[in-house]
Amino acid sequence: MKALRGLLLFIVALPLAGCQSVLMSPSGDLARQQRDLIITSTVLMLLIIVPVIALTLLFAWHFRASNKKATYDPDWDHSTILELLIWSAPLLIIIALGAITWVSTHKLDPYRPLDQLAPGRPIPANARPLTVYVVALDWKWLFIYPEQGIATVNELAAPVDRPINFKITASTVMNSFFIPALAGQIYAMPGMETTLQAVINHPGEFEGFSANYSGLGFSGMRFVFHGMNEGDFGRWVERAKGGGGDLSREVYVKLAQPSRYEPVHTYATVAPGLYQAILTQCVDPASRACMSNTHPAGDTRAGDMDGMSMSSRTD
Repeated sequence: MKALRGLLLFIVALPLAGCQSVLMSPSGDLARQQRDLIITSTVLMLLIIVPVIALTLLFAWHFRASNKKATYDPDWDHSTILELLIWSAPLLIIIALGAITWVSTHKLDPYRPLDQLAPGRPIPANARPLTVYVVALDWKWLFIYPEQGIATVNELAAPVDRPINFKITASTVMNSFFIPALAGQIYAMPGMETTLQAVINHPGEFEGFSANYSGLGFSGMRFVFHGMNEGDFGRWVERAKGGGGDLSREVYVKLAQPSRYEPVHTYATVAPGLYQAILTQCVDPASRACMSNTHPAGDTRAGDMDGMSMSSRTD
């Protein structure tokens, strides 16, 4: 079984040689399920592609001009058996792909709470998700931890095997939040909130970035995601509290100004209600763009525009 799985991984990796290998060896359960979906879909399509290519080459070789043994039948025009094979095989593949897509689209919905930490490991009844507010700025990432009361720029951390609930928005233009080792990408849009449920299963440092072009400093919108055990995560939080400043509304306004290749820094405290103010574009309540002046409180969900985790609510 392991040998067969390794062979399938090799076959799938060949056409994906230009992609990052982390997509084929993820460290989060959601990304692993997405990887398996890629492999399954590719193998199903190869069931048609490989025989068609092989038969094309075989027919061209067999019916070459120099092969006098090949039967030449210029009046042949129909074969029921061939018609059944030609149409039934692709139809069965399409039905299988459609069923897999339907099931996985719902199962991998980024708004859907996780039902397992890893294969065979359900979510413990007392598990408390780690909430992280994600704000895409020009051109950097702001992460706010409401439970811990801290914020970071271009650095993210979470405990291993603890569900993470990301709440994602943007300050000015649309971006895309993507940690390949963790889960599929999901959009960050100004005035709207998208959600991503995920879990990291292995400690380490993983790359995160924006997967949607957003202007001059787009290439610098990269950050490190640290997967840590609970003790290391607690110490990381304490370091942020000990070495950071205060993220007041005034500080946020300055931070939100366009800048390129922003260094990592932390904030020991966060102004109450800051994320909601960013989400509703009301950091300055007098601003004409302040959504709370025109929309009911909380009416900020992005609906069907949230992007997909693989099939397209993540891509």
